[in-house]
Amino acid sequence: MNDDLDPNLDLAEQVLQLLQAAPDGIAEYTLIQQLKDRHSGHVPNLPLADKLVLFRTHFLLFNALYRLRERLWQEQTHLLEISPLCIRLLPYQPGNAALSERDALRDYYLDMSNLQGTDERDVERLLTSFWTRMQGGEEKQAALELFELANERSLDLPRIKQRYRQMVSEHHPDRGGSTERLQSINLAMEILERYYR
Repeated sequence: MNDDLDPNLDLAEQVLQLLQAAPDGIAEYTLIQQLKDRHSGHVPNLPLADKLVLFRTHFLLFNALYRLRERLWQEQTHLLEISPLCIRLLPYQPGNAALSERDALRDYYLDMSNLQGTDERDVERLLTSFWTRMQGGEEKQAALELFELANERSLDLPRIKQRYRQMVSEHHPDRGGSTERLQSINLAMEILERYYR
C-alpha cells in the first residue's frame, strides 16, 4: 500500500488529509514527521536540527494551517484549532468570533516575505531574544513557551516532567537533535521546577 501524499495537492490539502485521519488532533512535530514520511514535496526533507531548516519547515506548515483555517471557516465546515501541541479539526460553530478578531500570528505566517526575508542570523536573533527573556523576569513564561505549555490551564509538575521527557526524546543528539537545544530544554526544566515544586 502506498501511503505517499498526492504530490498534486498543495500543502494545506495534504495537511487536511492528515488532520482528518487524526480526530483527536496532532502535535506540530508529529505532523511534520508525517508529511516527511509520506513524501510531501512541500516541506524540506532535511534534519530539523538545523535552526534555519526548522524555522522554514515550521513557517511553511503554519502558513498552510492559517490558509486552511480561513478556507474551512468560509466553507462553514470546520474550525481549525492551531497550536504547536495540538492541531485539530473541530466542528464549525456559527457565531464564533474567533476569525473576526485581529490575529498577529496569522498575519505573520500569511506574509511570505517573513519566510523569504529570514536568514540564519535572523533565526539566531529570534532565539537570542527568547533566551534573553528567559534570563530576565519572564523566565517562567519563556520556559513554558519552549515546552509548548503556555496555554494549558491546569498545570502541575508531573505534566511538566512528562513534557520534558517527550522533548528530550525528540531533541536528543542521538536522534538527530542538537546539544544546544537539549541544553535549552534542561535549563527550562530547572526553571519550571523552581516554580512548580
